[in-house]
Amino acid sequence: MTPDEISPILTALFPEAAVEKPSADAWQVEKPPLRLLAILSEDGSWLRLLVAIAPFMEAQPYLAQILEANFDLTQEARYAVSQQVVWGVFQHSFASLTRADFEAAIARLADLQTKGLSPFFNQLIEDRLRQIVRASKQQGQTLQATLQNIERFYAEGMLGSLQQEPQEREQFIAAWRAQLERLWEEN
Repeated sequence: MTPDEISPILTALFPEAAVEKPSADAWQVEKPPLRLLAILSEDGSWLRLLVAIAPFMEAQPYLAQILEANFDLTQEARYAVSQQVVWGVFQHSFASLTRADFEAAIARLADLQTKGLSPFFNQLIEDRLRQIVRASKQQGQTLQATLQNIERFYAEGMLGSLQQEPQEREQFIAAWRAQLERLWEEN
């Protein structure tokens, strides 16, 4: 690829978005919710693609999971932290970068941004539910007794809120029931 090819490729990938070129070595695409930055190194040897994922403070509870994702899941993209923001980043030697690699990296970064922190939050919840199941079983509780404790916690305001509407409380308890039933036999 050459620097002259970047704008036409970005325009083809994002026909509804404006492709801006704030400097000779940078490109920006804004197509909400995506904001993609492409930056060439000063010597033109490396290209970096960036998308903001989340504020660093929001991501702190998931840092271990984010690092694991870098190892196992993100393929050519990586999570990184700079300026108190968690970014999705792709870096590649510009001399060997192909159009296919460039387009695949953009798709991967857009996917990371779309998912945001949700996969990490969901995994954290799953881990906590598994801990509840293990602890309940170690105490000799049945699934039914564990569910009764959850219902009692909602009734006492330890989970949810005392001002919570009964219908909403029942939806939460039903979600707890479904997840605990799913995990009870696994652990």
